Amino acid sequence: MHTESLSPPAVGLSLPKRLLLRMRVKGFRFLHGIDAVVLYSLMVLTTIARFGFDWPTFSPSYYLIGFGFATAIHLVVYYFGGLYQYEQRLGAPAILPTVIILTGTAVLVLAAIALATGRYLMPRLNLAVLFVLGSIMVTIMRLVSRRLRYRRFGRPRVLLVGNPDDASLAAEHLADNDRGVTVAGRVGDTADLLEAVAATDSTDVLLLSGSLLDSIYPHPLEDLELHKIGVYRRISPADTLLGLQRSRQIAGMPFVALRTRAVPTHRLRLKRAFDLLVLIVLSPIILFTVAAVAFYTRIRAGRGVIFRQTRVGRHGQPFTLVKFRTMRHDAESEAGAQLATEGDPRVVGGLGCLRATRLDELPQLWNVLKGEMSIVGPRPERPEFVSRFEQVIPGYGRRHDLPPGITGLAQIRAHYHTDARYKLGHDLQYVVNWSPVLDLTIMTETIFVMLRRSVR
Repeated sequence: MHTESLSPPAVGLSLPKRLLLRMRVKGFRFLHGIDAVVLYSLMVLTTIARFGFDWPTFSPSYYLIGFGFATAIHLVVYYFGGLYQYEQRLGAPAILPTVIILTGTAVLVLAAIALATGRYLMPRLNLAVLFVLGSIMVTIMRLVSRRLRYRRFGRPRVLLVGNPDDASLAAEHLADNDRGVTVAGRVGDTADLLEAVAATDSTDVLLLSGSLLDSIYPHPLEDLELHKIGVYRRISPADTLLGLQRSRQIAGMPFVALRTRAVPTHRLRLKRAFDLLVLIVLSPIILFTVAAVAFYTRIRAGRGVIFRQTRVGRHGQPFTLVKFRTMRHDAESEAGAQLATEGDPRVVGGLGCLRATRLDELPQLWNVLKGEMSIVGPRPERPEFVSRFEQVIPGYGRRHDLPPGITGLAQIRAHYHTDARYKLGHDLQYVVNWSPVLDLTIMTETIFVMLRRSVR
């Protein structure tokens, strides 16, 4: 099987190669270093071109250090913007628009720092030059990287999956519009897809029928993704009617790239950074509120204010969730694990308001701090319920692509007694469309939901 970027085993490798392999697993790419050198050099050369070696500051070292900070800011913006993620080759989108947006964002951050502190990391006009030349050079580096990758791994070899008519039509389009692609083989279905990919030494798979998706997710899609085999599904008119926006043009045909995980690593790390920033900014309010609710809960429920329970987190991994106790200590002694209901008789008197307003979830900020949860995300369920739901609700496990949250789209749109199937629709909508703006929106709406329920 063609394994374009499959990481080799570390056994038997030299120390430098083992270190490089470990860095690759952590997300390092040579483009990080190349971008850093290119951007820093641009800043230095632009300043020399404008002022020679008589720079307008106390000492040249001031700007040299400032250039380093500016370079680091660009790399951070590029990383969280997805500029270093693994890129599937077929139908790769134009890189220049993305680079322009991200470079412009980094330049705006530099300008904001200057306005806030009164200190410029570089001469002001250099920011405009950096935006233009930086966008051009970073784009050129990406195009060179694509060309080198093409030379190293050869022309893409495509396996067409679908009925003979669809396969013949796709082959004609590829021959007429994309002569850099070789049709390695054709199969009618996905029954032995892994074997067909290996036998034809294919680098990419084109699914020509939407009905084939159910037969490859999550397996063998996970195995193909592990070996860096690109998998694409042809977009049908029905998909367009459902509002599908992101697509790739492969030889004039619309496709969408398939992945087992809806959210790439760089976006998960951005979400984690966003959570920590919110916790830091709101820490005074959080500490006061947690102390007040803990005192009230101790008065109403007695000892054992904190309730611990095993829940299912990201990628289906269990963790210990903490929350304020609102039910009796023997709430599950007779019937065992059961979903909470509206007006549940097991709730301690006077603590129903905590459940209605979600204030009983505040201790889970500790889970967020530990990285087990996020502030916003699909609510974590108990393992007993997850096993049941995964058997009867197709795609239920996809909600675990993101860390579970204290609040979420399902929490502001639904209630405790809302059926799990309907909640899943909200959760998957959130997973697919996640962004910091969406998190801020849900946090704001959560506050209004809490206030509205507190006056019922």
